[in-house]
Amino acid sequence: MSNPGPRRASIAFILVTLALNTLGIGLVIPITPRLVGQFQDADLSRTSSTYGLLVASYAVMQLVFAPILGALSDRVGRRRVILSSLFGAGLDYLILGFAPTLGWLFLGRIIAGLTGASFSAATAYIADITPPEKRAQSFGLIGAAFGFGFILGPLLGGLLGNVALRLPFFVAAGLNLVNFLYGLFVLPESLAMENRRAFDWRKANPVATLSRLRRNPLVSGLAVTVFCYYLSQQILQSVWALYLEGRFQWSASMVGMSLAVVGLSTAFVQGGLIRVIKPRLGERRMILVGGTMGAVGFAAMGLAPFGWLLMLILVPFSIRGLSNPALQSLMTQEVSVSEQGELQGAMTSLLSISSVIGPLLGTHLLATFASENNALHLPGAPFLAAAALEFAGLVWAVNVLRKQPLKGRIADPG
Repeated sequence: MSNPGPRRASIAFILVTLALNTLGIGLVIPITPRLVGQFQDADLSRTSSTYGLLVASYAVMQLVFAPILGALSDRVGRRRVILSSLFGAGLDYLILGFAPTLGWLFLGRIIAGLTGASFSAATAYIADITPPEKRAQSFGLIGAAFGFGFILGPLLGGLLGNVALRLPFFVAAGLNLVNFLYGLFVLPESLAMENRRAFDWRKANPVATLSRLRRNPLVSGLAVTVFCYYLSQQILQSVWALYLEGRFQWSASMVGMSLAVVGLSTAFVQGGLIRVIKPRLGERRMILVGGTMGAVGFAAMGLAPFGWLLMLILVPFSIRGLSNPALQSLMTQEVSVSEQGELQGAMTSLLSISSVIGPLLGTHLLATFASENNALHLPGAPFLAAAALEFAGLVWAVNVLRKQPLKGRIADPG
């Protein structure tokens, strides 16, 4: 990959892959809670609890298989893992589209979790072909690809869901299968043979993968912050549609529009603003600014008395998107080329753990404190919990970066 032409083409494909994958996810977010509600007689408390379990079942499978696929990509290459995951995602959405019962919905989510670890291989692919000094910007582009998916996906999902509730599932299936065919003919391998290493089942499990983070104090320390940020994000994602529909009576199209605002803001911050800010601030100050805006934004969401205020809050809240690319950049520069897949597998494991805990916590808080019968009626409790986690992660990162030396990196103006 020494030729910059193929490198740019490969990055472009990975970004398209992530954008289309995220577009598929975004398509079904506005309508999945409503579909669950159809099986639960539209009861908010029961729907919240069941939806939390549905999301958690996906995360449990991803927790188990993410380190396996991450380690496997270090052995057989990134290409095979990415393509197989895309094919599996397409089959999953077809199952969800035809699901006649809640049991089938859970089966679809389990399959999705098993194949949904392509993000770790895709991130490792970016690390393979990007020099260390440009990784923050490249990871920012990954965030922009996610942002694009969440601009168009929820907007289309809400509109299509108003036409036919299950239609977004079939559109998502088509996108993933077309993406699979595209990658089958276009995507080159990024991991050279000399940088591959043997697959070890003892290492390809969540506990072993996470425990090896301890070999580098900076990486393990920042992983705690990443986990806090992941957890707060999962709380937000799990209750957003339920909260807006239950408290403010928003339609699926209105929920989709709000998520499109999130995606547009994210794309602007991580796809454009980060390129301007990174040379001036450096990773450490990006973490500080992003974490502060995240904590303040979550708290404001939890206290907002009107739905339209949430839309206004979303724009400055998007500055939170500076944090994760900076954290990822620092961490990837602390490990060797042959360990990038393992690191991203560990990050995906953290994401999966947060995806188990976050939805269960968020939906439980919503079901409990949104009830008029509760002594403390506080529907925004999930967002306040997310604000506390965001603040804790920020304080932890500041402490870690103050104590730990930075190795193998370019000079950081922060």
